[in-house]
Amino acid sequence: MASSPIPQPQRLSDAAATRALGEALAHQLQPGSILLLVGDLGAGKTCLVQGLAEGLGILEPITSPTFALAQHYQTSHGRALVHLDLYRLEQSAAADELFAQEEEEALALGAVLAVEWPERLSQLPQGAWLLRLDLVDAADPEAGRLAWLTPPGPAPAGPQ
Repeated sequence: MASSPIPQPQRLSDAAATRALGEALAHQLQPGSILLLVGDLGAGKTCLVQGLAEGLGILEPITSPTFALAQHYQTSHGRALVHLDLYRLEQSAAADELFAQEEEEALALGAVLAVEWPERLSQLPQGAWLLRLDLVDAADPEAGRLAWLTPPGPAPAGPQ
């Protein structure tokens, strides 16, 4: 049985590089795509979403939805982003319920759904992109980040 290749990390030297990665991802993600963002506090998840929004053509400021839990953004030319932050939801049932509601909304809008703290879900959604961000040096956030991007795998084969 062949194993999946392990993605190579990309070094992001600063916040501008993190936003640039988000902007580049905007050109790869189709409407309805899900991007799961994994990383510790301060790893750059919201910064990456700011770049993603810029790449989608969203001009308004992007802030962390930690307290609002979800933010919706739309452009005048139809691109949309739903930004979800599950950090404050400690119960997986609550995270699952909010994710299901926002996924439905994102699909209706034709939006990209960016999810911070997907570890709060009882299981990760299939067909999602996964981006892990780690600080190079936890004691020095200015030292940069490492990013591992895993695109969605092929859908499992159904019954023949």
